[in-house]
Amino acid sequence: MSSTPPVLALPSVSDELAAQLQQGIADVDALLRKEIDHDDPFIAEANTHLVDAGGKRFRPMLTLLAAEVGSGRNEQVVAAAAGVELTHVASLCHDDVMDEAQLRRGVPSANAAYGNSGAILIGDLLFGTASSIIADLGAEAVKIQAQTFVRLCAGQIRDARPAPEGVDARDYYLGVLEDKTGVLIATAARYGAMFSGCDAQTVEVLRQYGERLGMAFQLADDLIDVSSEAADLGKTPGTDLREGKRTLPVLHALASTDPADARLQELLRSDLRDDAAGLAEALELLRAHPAMERAREQTAAVARDAQDLLDPLPPSEAKDALRALATSVVNRVG
Repeated sequence: MSSTPPVLALPSVSDELAAQLQQGIADVDALLRKEIDHDDPFIAEANTHLVDAGGKRFRPMLTLLAAEVGSGRNEQVVAAAAGVELTHVASLCHDDVMDEAQLRRGVPSANAAYGNSGAILIGDLLFGTASSIIADLGAEAVKIQAQTFVRLCAGQIRDARPAPEGVDARDYYLGVLEDKTGVLIATAARYGAMFSGCDAQTVEVLRQYGERLGMAFQLADDLIDVSSEAADLGKTPGTDLREGKRTLPVLHALASTDPADARLQELLRSDLRDDAAGLAEALELLRAHPAMERAREQTAAVARDAQDLLDPLPPSEAKDALRALATSVVNRVG
């Protein structure tokens, strides 16, 4: 069994707040493991496969940090954080089936370890467990969880489909990200504020902040999928290209009118699923293309939007940490 994962680096926080967050993550991790245990050893092992692999615990950490805007960590905040993280892990099981991924968090993906049918069922089981945890937090929390799940799934469905005719592909993709990634991170921040006693206005500020932060997080992930090597990433790089997903740097490259980009555009429009050489060439060309820098600039702008949403909150170390978190999200390399 792995140790408690580290908190995503927040260089501006005090030792006291860092210790509070780390203890909160330990509490969340303990609750996760308690809830996903099972009488059947095979199911217990499958449930813990990706949880044991670690990950950044980004979403529960955000719940804990948002709670510091209010009265701080309590049992409800920890439970909400665990429910959000388990929802995320469950979605990864389904994502990996859709992407035919082989690695996740540096270990075999759920589908690689248990087959597609097994991964889908494990994901369903984890979704059910997450819902059970959230159900103990009351009707409003259950409603939010259900609405979050609907938007998350809608985002995944739209992500697998091209932009409708007449709709700007880049605008369409940003809208997909609001649902695919933004909504669950928004819920993470919302729960932290709700269950630490924040007023309705503060809860809404943190929900909006979380949604923009989530978009920045996914945009950064899209860039990392292109720019990183497998050893840095913990999963197979170029997965989006191989699956034909048109993320922001790809969309910028495809919009180019420079004749020098013809080969890259040809590769981006082709089927790379069984073309290792073509995928490698596409990655090499895209990494060197101005589309990457343009996408980085847009990612940083979305993170700044998230930071600006915090302006109405009174000064506090938690507010400063939330601002720093947006910077950390776009500057990370894995």
